[in-house]
Amino acid sequence: MIIDLPDTTVSQVAKQLVKLREEGGAVALGRVLTLVIAAREEVAEEAIEAANDASREHPMRVIVLTEREGDARLDAQIRVGGDAGASEVVVLRADGDAAGNQESLLTGLLLPDAPVVAWWPDDAPEEPSATPLGHIAQRRITDAATANDVRAQIESLGRSHAPGDTDLAWTRLTYWREQLAAVLDQPPFEEVTAVEVRGAASSPSTALLAAWLQLALDVPVRWAYEKRDEWDEGIKSVRLSRASGDILLERPVPGDAVLTQPGQPNHDLHLPRRTLRECLAEELRRLDPDVLYGRVITEGWEKLGPPETGE
Repeated sequence: MIIDLPDTTVSQVAKQLVKLREEGGAVALGRVLTLVIAAREEVAEEAIEAANDASREHPMRVIVLTEREGDARLDAQIRVGGDAGASEVVVLRADGDAAGNQESLLTGLLLPDAPVVAWWPDDAPEEPSATPLGHIAQRRITDAATANDVRAQIESLGRSHAPGDTDLAWTRLTYWREQLAAVLDQPPFEEVTAVEVRGAASSPSTALLAAWLQLALDVPVRWAYEKRDEWDEGIKSVRLSRASGDILLERPVPGDAVLTQPGQPNHDLHLPRRTLRECLAEELRRLDPDVLYGRVITEGWEKLGPPETGE
């Protein structure tokens, strides 16, 4: 069900939500958090779709805030039932001065006594925690992959990092980190003496993986952006050098990887690029600060040298 509320107020939207619960039996107590999405209209629907999918694991209220130019006006839309997954979605389109105070737009619509998560699918602010939305959120999610200059964006995230901040470029590394950790947990338990990471220039995950390995292993880490090829997406390879030989985890084509180790047959692995829904759902599983991400984006990044030129 979709209900449009043109030229409305936050109070009227809140009353309509109460009415829907009373008439339809929707139970607000079943919602575990409020997810606030601040996005341009061009990307809002994709973000809503990802949130709806993630809501099947995390029932929540989703508030989508888009700002537009024009005379002061607030248009709203409420989506429940099949149009909202396991959540209830409130879309606020604020024009002109109506968009001037985000906190006043949101306060009356937040679930009582429930944590707030803020998500900027694109155009992340320079200092998320210092924004009005960041002030009311326990977790703040950005996505460096949407920036024009991903390396500059990572540097900006490191400078402004505050407990509770995280980025989906880091979340996309979960499978890579699990595979590499699993390999190093197996014999011969030799020290890693050098690391090489290669990936697409459009992928901030390449830099974050290199920074994580720099922090975790404290050995020389070389990293490079590959030249554009038939698929310019994500991490291409990680090489770990040890006395007995190199461990190479390489993804020659999207979705498939090959693990090569000394004295063992090659292993074919399924290593796909994670979907937006998967990354969002993972971040919503924890509402405490991601301490490791904070160390990687600050300490690990500071220790990491500049990228080399890809071959």
